[in-house]
Amino acid sequence: MNHEVFIARRMTLDSGQQKGSPSLTVALVGIVLAVVVMILSIAIVTGFKDEISGKIMHLDAHLRVSNAALGIDDNYSVINGREVREVVAGNQDFAQRIESISLIADKSAILKTDQDFMGIVFRGVDKGYDWRFLESKMIEGVVPQVNDTASSDKIAIAKTVADRLKLHAGDKLLTYFIDDKIKVRNLTISGIFETDLEAFDNAYIVGGIDVIQSVNGWNSDCGTQVAVNMFDTRDLDADAYDLYTMLAGNTVEQESKNLFFVTTTQQNNLPFFAWLQMLDMNVVIILTLMMIVAAFTLISAMLMIVLERIRVIGNFKAMGATNGAIRRIFIYLTGKLILKALIIGNIIGIGLCLLQKYGHIVRLDPSAYYMPYVPIQLSIPALILLNLGIIIVSYLTLLGASHIISTIKPTATMRFE
Repeated sequence: MNHEVFIARRMTLDSGQQKGSPSLTVALVGIVLAVVVMILSIAIVTGFKDEISGKIMHLDAHLRVSNAALGIDDNYSVINGREVREVVAGNQDFAQRIESISLIADKSAILKTDQDFMGIVFRGVDKGYDWRFLESKMIEGVVPQVNDTASSDKIAIAKTVADRLKLHAGDKLLTYFIDDKIKVRNLTISGIFETDLEAFDNAYIVGGIDVIQSVNGWNSDCGTQVAVNMFDTRDLDADAYDLYTMLAGNTVEQESKNLFFVTTTQQNNLPFFAWLQMLDMNVVIILTLMMIVAAFTLISAMLMIVLERIRVIGNFKAMGATNGAIRRIFIYLTGKLILKALIIGNIIGIGLCLLQKYGHIVRLDPSAYYMPYVPIQLSIPALILLNLGIIIVSYLTLLGASHIISTIKPTATMRFE
């Protein structure tokens, strides 16, 4: 152990004449608050991003395969699900990376009751559809049972739709599909869900794909898209390119007239993901401001520690200590304050995060924030990096502030009692 560390460990943050200097207490509180705010900012923004992106990725396919003519009308937009499945099955490596694959058909419809009506999109799905997310969001009834052996008249609707039309699980609902002529289906509400994502809740009802196939006069292989969900979602752009290449190659080999278009969840939901990226900028701004606050607080703390021990500094210099050695002593001494603030700040910050994560104390308006409470996501690597960043910034700040010691002359310290 070098002599600077030894001396710093023997010294206390108190001046020796008074216990618990108010200035140091203020500095400690300031640094603690900065640490707490930074921890909460990272945990909340990470929670928002994970929660919202998770909802989008569960409600929309990771990869969406559609007809290149999508958007003209139902007949041009039709896609052959069996052809896509055969191409995927032919590539064993890619097939092993797929969690689920399902044929989906979307069609505009009008829901009508005796008292009211509303426009909606009927999303028809086959037996390969992953119901786990919607099942977890069911507040009444159950998800529809979809299979290939029998037609299904069961649907799931959102709570907002059910509230507007005054419907409950088990009720019958007339659904009108309008093309060249009106086609009506009498459907039964199997369950009511609430995802808090208005873009989905207010726009879709979900049922069997056979309903849309019968309305459009399609066979069992036809739909408007094939939804492909991957086990690993870290590089969906590369997965989309691989799938597109396979489908394009099959089109050339089989001399097929079908042209496929493959898009990712991010491409299909650009407004949401652009908003989530803006949250990252907010975090950067908050962290920068809090680092600046902590830096100025540390400078004030260093100055107070130096002023309260100016005679000690004069004695050190009179005994031949160099400015560098004295600076290191006071950097080590102020480091005690930083360490104490970090420990207290982490305990309070992580404690508040856990309280919100499991207690949901702070509530939100779901119509504005897509969730009923402030989400929290604690990341150990992020906490470690944050604390390392605070330590580095603090050291650089103290390194600059400690230059004031170089200006102190031993003879000048005699006037300080």
